[in-house]
Formats: sequence, structure tokens, C-alpha cells
Amino acid sequence: MMVNEKFYEGREHMSKVLIAGRIPEHALTILKDAGLDIDVYDDSQSLITKDELIKRVADKDFLITPLSTQVDSDVIDNAPNLKLIANYGAGFNNIDIDYAKSKGIPVTNTPKVSTTSTSEVTCGLIIGLSHRMMEGDTLMRHEGFSGWAPLFFLGHELAGKTLGIIGMGQIGQAVAKRMHAFDMKILYTQRHQLDSETEDALGATFTKFDDIIKNADVITLHLPASPATHHLIGAEQFKQMKDSAMLINAARGPIIDEAALYDALVNHEIAGAALDVYEKEPEVADGFKALKNWAPTPHIGNATVEARDAMAEIVAKNTVSMDKGNKPNYVVNGVE
Repeated sequence: MMVNEKFYEGREHMSKVLIAGRIPEHALTILKDAGLDIDVYDDSQSLITKDELIKRVADKDFLITPLSTQVDSDVIDNAPNLKLIANYGAGFNNIDIDYAKSKGIPVTNTPKVSTTSTSEVTCGLIIGLSHRMMEGDTLMRHEGFSGWAPLFFLGHELAGKTLGIIGMGQIGQAVAKRMHAFDMKILYTQRHQLDSETEDALGATFTKFDDIIKNADVITLHLPASPATHHLIGAEQFKQMKDSAMLINAARGPIIDEAALYDALVNHEIAGAALDVYEKEPEVADGFKALKNWAPTPHIGNATVEARDAMAEIVAKNTVSMDKGNKPNYVVNGVE
């Protein structure tokens, strides 16, 4: 991309960047090497408050924010110099992207680099839930067990079972690739069918949403949070699932109606659920912690050194690119 020379006209100050939460040092190195003035909210015990965010972003040119921080119209209105909001995360539902667009501010995210990590965590949840591994961990940390017995603590093998993938983007495909190696039958649904070559490589068959709900032994979700996906899985779907079915969510919490999920688990409408994300994250709805057929992890889908460093590089390089008058990568709100 060519540098926009007009971007520099009249600039007499070093551009200022607010990083609204701790991120890998790799990002800071890139920003410092580019000569940017960096302000980091460095409290490891709590998220930045809205008031603190508004105060500190007021004179900033660029905002790098974790997806756990809400950036709404109030924040944007109090940052008159803001030229970019770089979200540290693949999702971006924490940002009012339409309002940012109305102000001519591009919003970027960090896609693709989470694929390996999130797919591995998803597969781990599938395996762990099927073999009751998390439940077994809890048992051993408390009452323990009296020894091996033929009918004790039985789980289920995955070989020969049907995995239903709702959302067959990069992460969904990575999950299919890994679980196909476990001899699972793969069904998937999304807006558009994959090409036949990709389907053959993944051992995947395109089908309808309702077919997956009714026929899959394990269902895993790989969709963004949007009005169309809000409570996509609710009471109606749980009643249609096999009573032996297991549900996995390492995508976005609001895709599942958690109140309906709780009822389904308590009433054994489905066999179990493993969640890495939550509807009102980081809160966990009342009652879930007492359930033995519910396996939680604390939103660790892309919590690897490799993924987080790659995310850090994207937000830092996008910021430097904008500072030089170039377009950033991965703009999600259509601002050129």
C-alpha cells in the first residue's frame, strides 16, 4: 500500500496509543520501534472501567482493546482524535462498529490466528466430556474412588459417532479435520456448502440445521455472536436432540440460551455440555456449578502463547500501518 502523504500534513506530535489491557510484550516492541507514544492499562487484577477508559482515551490517536472491554458511543465520542480501534480478539461484538463507522473510524479484529488453538480446545472438550475426564478430575480431588470396576464411571467412545458442526469456517473445518481422524462421521451446516474436494478431505457431509440437531451425537458451535445467532440453541432444540447428545460451545456464549440449557441438563434431555464461553461472561448462571454433566473452562479457546503473540502482532502492525497513512488489515466495519 502507498503511504498517504496527506495523513502527515500538520502533524507535529508523536501519535498516542492506548492499550486498554495487558497484552503480550511483542506488541509493545513493535509500537515502540515505530516511535509511538504508548499508554498501557496495566492492572492485572481487573478490567478497565468505562470511566477510566473514557479518561485515558481522550487524547489518543489509536485504541487497542481486548474483547472483554466495551467500546460504545460514549467512549468514541470522548476520543476526538481516534483513527483506529484495533480489537484484540477475533470477535468484535464488544465494539459499537456501526457508530465507529459513522465517525469514519475503522475497527479491526484478529482472525485466523486463533484457528489452531480454538480447534484444539474444542476437540479437548469433546474428548473430555465423552470420557467424563473433567468429572473424573473433580471426583479425584474430593472423595476419590474405591478402585477399578467393570461398570464404574463409564463414558462413550467417539469412533463411529456423529459430530455435528454448526458453522464450518476455518475453526469448524479444523475441528472436522481432527475429529475425522477419530473416526467420527462429520455433518455440518452453514449458509454455503463447501466445495466437494474440501468435503472429501474432511469426511464432511452438508446438511440442514434441524438434521444436525436431531441426529448428531456431539454438536459443536462455531458461529459469531449476532442477532441471527442469539439463542440459536434453546428449549426447542434441546427437546429435539438425542438424550445421549452432548453440546460443545467454544464460540460465543449468547448463541446458547443458558436457562434452557440448564433445564435440559437437569432433566436429562441431553447427556452433557462443555462450555468455554458464557452468555453473561464472566458470570456463570446459578445452578450450573452443581451439575455433574456440565464441564466448564474459562474462555481459553485461543489462550496459547502462539495465538496470543500472533494476535498482538496484528493489532500492533495495524496501528503502525494507520500511523503511516496506510490501510489496516481485517477491517470489520467497512471503513476504507
